Amino acid sequence: MAGAAGQRLGREFRWLWTAYAVSVCGTRLAFDALPLIAVLVLDVGPAEVSALAATGLAVGAAVAVPLGPWMEFRRKRPVMIGTDLLRAGALLTVPAAYALDLLSFPQLLLVSVVVAAADITFGAASGAFLKSLLPPEHLLAANGRFEATNWTATMLGPPLGGAAIGLLGPVVTLVTDAVSYLLSATALRAIGDTERPVERPSKRPAHPGEAPVDGTPPGPAAPRLRARDLLDGWRYILTSPALRPLFLNTILVNGLIMATAPLLLVLMVGELGFTPWQYGLAFALPCVGGLIGSRLARRLVARHGQHRVLLATGALRACWPVGLAFIHPGTTGLVLVMAVELGLITCMGVFNPVMATYRLDETPPDRVARTLSAWSVTSKLTIAALTALWGLLAAVTGPRTAVAAAGALMLATPLLLPRHRPARHPRKDDPAELTG
Repeated sequence: MAGAAGQRLGREFRWLWTAYAVSVCGTRLAFDALPLIAVLVLDVGPAEVSALAATGLAVGAAVAVPLGPWMEFRRKRPVMIGTDLLRAGALLTVPAAYALDLLSFPQLLLVSVVVAAADITFGAASGAFLKSLLPPEHLLAANGRFEATNWTATMLGPPLGGAAIGLLGPVVTLVTDAVSYLLSATALRAIGDTERPVERPSKRPAHPGEAPVDGTPPGPAAPRLRARDLLDGWRYILTSPALRPLFLNTILVNGLIMATAPLLLVLMVGELGFTPWQYGLAFALPCVGGLIGSRLARRLVARHGQHRVLLATGALRACWPVGLAFIHPGTTGLVLVMAVELGLITCMGVFNPVMATYRLDETPPDRVARTLSAWSVTSKLTIAALTALWGLLAAVTGPRTAVAAAGALMLATPLLLPRHRPARHPRKDDPAELTG
């Protein structure tokens, strides 16, 4: 059925989906590869591992800030191919240095920054490219395919990657990840050069009823990047009644989820005595919920409407994480973690593709790259900041209390969801909104 869906969405989408699938599989196989190499090869301590994770996110996000405005009026496919090649080249320097006994911690920091910046740039370019590639009524189906692929790779990749490291050494999954980016670039080239750059509009309001924001005449040439352009993505998001609450909600929810990840590792493996394979199983097996949710997303939207599904699943996904504060030793504790994660991931499996489609619907074609780049940069910086903050909180109160605090705060995040969608033209695949 997935193949048939890909056929309906067209040849270009099939190649785009292929590029995404091979790269996300490589990334999940190489999950936490750089920190593992830092520990196993360079024998660094917890402070250096935390610095590696935070620096890659924060500095990579800062480097990516000008790239969204820079690529807005350029062809997105060459940008995507370029970032794939950049990520592959950066990652391959690690096994090369390892083979020559020249590997150092600063090199790992630099590689993590390059990969993080390229990840943000690729994500923004691919979102803009997808919006230009498919009609609006097919965007939810496409985002559902990406979501299902991501959760499949998340479920299978880390266990297989861990086994590969045990059998073949610490850098093998990094090589696999680099090769996956090369294959992704090859698939993107197969799409063909049919893309036209977005033209810069003449005197178009940022939002209905607002004054024009730009009087530059339209044209195919990409304009020179100006200092004021760097904030265009955030300016558009924060002045949009549709996007602003969703932006604040997703940034906070994702940040709190990721901030508690290292604390759960310490709590489960360090304090409660779970083995590493039990810890991995507790978070890998529930990823089947992501597959279920991504398959349900389109049906739920067709029946209940995009906005209602967004509100319901956005609220439901906030209810689960507080349950992780009640983890206890033994089989029942492990089952509790799996049940909580299954509920959370199933809700996310529905919410994520619906949110991605809603975001594209509410963003004009000439602002997609800047908007998605600003969104991703903010997400990375928030995750880095909240991870550091919750680490300090755990040091003072203990990991269980810190996890409970994050779960309690999550319960308030549905208040940030957009209660009413601004007036717009109904989507063809959204019958509930056609009828009101």
